[in-house]
Amino acid sequence: MAFEQPKLKYAFDALEPSIDKETMEVHYGKHHAGYTKKLNNAIDGTDLDGKNIENILMNLDMSNSAVRNNGGGFYNHNLFWEVMSPNGGGKPTGDLAAAIDDKFGSFEAFKEEFAKAAAGQFGSGWAWLCVHEGGKVEICSTPNQDNPLMPGVGCGGHPILGLDVWEHAYYLKYQNKRPDYINAFFDVINWEEVSAKYAKAK
Repeated sequence: MAFEQPKLKYAFDALEPSIDKETMEVHYGKHHAGYTKKLNNAIDGTDLDGKNIENILMNLDMSNSAVRNNGGGFYNHNLFWEVMSPNGGGKPTGDLAAAIDDKFGSFEAFKEEFAKAAAGQFGSGWAWLCVHEGGKVEICSTPNQDNPLMPGVGCGGHPILGLDVWEHAYYLKYQNKRPDYINAFFDVINWEEVSAKYAKAK
């Protein structure tokens, strides 16, 4: 059964001014759609056909570049759209807020650490907030379309927040000012959704 690109829960212009309509149209309509199509082509007729995406990524043969790149691109973007909202911003609450405070000392310290991971990722890639069994959280970054579910990538745990720092995610609006894009991302984070993912993953 082929993977389908999930529908966005908001309009292409709904995240402005943080993320502009034109970037959303190209990012979702071309890049994410392309990863979805190529993933389906890569698993068609193989023993991966019919498995869920998390199972595929957690047990991935990392030398299988077609599934690694496109499976990662499919999963990562699914998460990326879900953790943003036109009504986003603010701070996490409840158990997630407590876990962030426990690990980083404060929400502001977490923001600095996350922004540093995103800004410091050389070339294309992602910054992640992951949760480990028991509820401990961790920040890391990965290159290209790799993610923490994949074997040996680093961080480990389950990603609950991801920021795309490929140039196609921000260049139309921010050009080479990646830090400005990272700061703007915090204004659209859907902490309610991230908290739900935290509760499920821990």
